[in-house]
Amino acid sequence: MQLTGIHHLTAVSADAPGNLAFYTQVLGLRLVKKTVNQDDVSAYHLFYADGKASPGSDLTFFDWPVDRERRGTHSIARTGLRVPGKHALVWWADHLSKAGVAHGGVVERDGRATLDFEDPEGQRLSLVDDGGKGETHPWAKSPVPAEHQIRGLGPITISVPDLKPTDLVLTRVTNMRKVREYPHPDNAKDPVHVYQMGEGGAAAELHVAVQPDLPPAQPGAGSAHHVAFRVSDDAYDAWAARLAEMRIPNSGKVDRFYFRSLYFREPNGILFEIATDGPGFATDEPMEKLGESLSLPPFLEHRRAEIEKNLKPLVK
Repeated sequence: MQLTGIHHLTAVSADAPGNLAFYTQVLGLRLVKKTVNQDDVSAYHLFYADGKASPGSDLTFFDWPVDRERRGTHSIARTGLRVPGKHALVWWADHLSKAGVAHGGVVERDGRATLDFEDPEGQRLSLVDDGGKGETHPWAKSPVPAEHQIRGLGPITISVPDLKPTDLVLTRVTNMRKVREYPHPDNAKDPVHVYQMGEGGAAAELHVAVQPDLPPAQPGAGSAHHVAFRVSDDAYDAWAARLAEMRIPNSGKVDRFYFRSLYFREPNGILFEIATDGPGFATDEPMEKLGESLSLPPFLEHRRAEIEKNLKPLVK
């Protein structure tokens, strides 16, 4: 029973209009679902993805009025976004510079060309050469040329002070495979351990940085809330049973309407989600209209007027 890759990464923003402008106009991603946090309907939940809203391509945000995060360990530290080659990274370095976005230039890391930068709220991102492997679904209306568009998520880097308990969960519970390590770019004495899911590759890796000298992170705007891993729809029940049988404290089955989820925390406190590929974002609106209006799951539809009244506009 295998996880097949990264499903989505959910982060925190305190500026929904600015977030929307940056991720659609600068990064060229498609807003594929404009909805609310199902546990806090006062907050938007915005989903950005590729042209077909493919599983494994969505970067999502909760819009909460919070202060900036304090960086540290016990956290998701960096989100990888895949592009199809070093030529794309050269284009992106120039594009980000023209957009006024500071970046670290194209460097080699863990055998891949990589470009580090941050969004306006300090969310740490990296564009990573994935070798052009796998399917690609460009968005026709993106301001980024199709040949340079972001293809999906991965790798995701988490920071922990102690590897052993996290390694135990990754290898014994989630069946990931530890395949290599490399020195952390900020401090070469801190190793980064690479774990693979499924067939591996940039779309199916979790990188675990061991940083015992850092203070615990404090969440806020610019932080990542949780990382989700992909499972096939027919494997979901088996994963729920596995967590229960292994006595892993977890959420139990949660139906998010667009996918089904299981949540649990690894021993260093980082929130993991296991999420199904389906039903998908075109469940309640046509593919060509995704993200154009507020979507609510059926169990919230009767509160639409109240919810819409309390949401702030997405355009400044």
